[in-house]
Amino acid sequence: MATPRVIVLRAPGTNCDEETAEAWSRAGARPETWHVGRLLEEPHALDLFQILTIPGGFSYGDDLGAGRILATHLARGLGDALRRFHDRGGLILGICNGFQVLVRCGLLPGGEAPCPATLAHNESGRFEARWITLLPRPGLSPFVSFTEPLDLPVAHGEGRFLLADPAVMGKLDDAGRIVLKYADARREPTQDYPANPNGSPFAAAGVCDETGRIFGLMPHPERFVSPLHHPRWTRLGDALGPEGHGLKIFRGAVAALS
Repeated sequence: MATPRVIVLRAPGTNCDEETAEAWSRAGARPETWHVGRLLEEPHALDLFQILTIPGGFSYGDDLGAGRILATHLARGLGDALRRFHDRGGLILGICNGFQVLVRCGLLPGGEAPCPATLAHNESGRFEARWITLLPRPGLSPFVSFTEPLDLPVAHGEGRFLLADPAVMGKLDDAGRIVLKYADARREPTQDYPANPNGSPFAAAGVCDETGRIFGLMPHPERFVSPLHHPRWTRLGDALGPEGHGLKIFRGAVAALS
């Protein structure tokens, strides 16, 4: 089968594009990193790729709010190209700032009658950088095809996933669209800090659209693709396995397209 081609979209302030491209390479894809300005000039180039990734960082310095300026560029300049990309089966991944972009340009949570969403400031009132445990819910999104809990790092100040109508969160959960949840030491979904670093209701750490093909998450899978990336690798040793936990997300997408 053909190797999936991945476009990793960067903007001024993006700082995780190289790690994200490396993760895709390790997962068996063929990534290319493009500046958003180049894609705005050549929107039909998106037709050459099967996966679009918006990595983490601080696009445009988050000057008007996290991800807001890049989201405006995508919605106004690439709206038609993105819809065409999604309609033909393309996969879209947003990590941290990329998740904020997907929410603020309206691609997530998605649906025929989407409820407006945002990623609000952490309940702690400060930037949170720590390692957390995540519970997957496989079945809908190709990015989450595994059942084992993940350890991944978070690093964000605006990560609390909220909907304009709080009641819709339960509907998203019932539909299996909250595909990653923050977990406590008992590996149960939690609202408690610091295991839930931002206070997201329903412990939401990653959500997908109704097709499963658009996926956004606040933790950083690209920062744990080797066992050596874990802060306790010398103590945990073989218990970490041969690969970092984050690589499962990238491998799932590649497998779905291969």
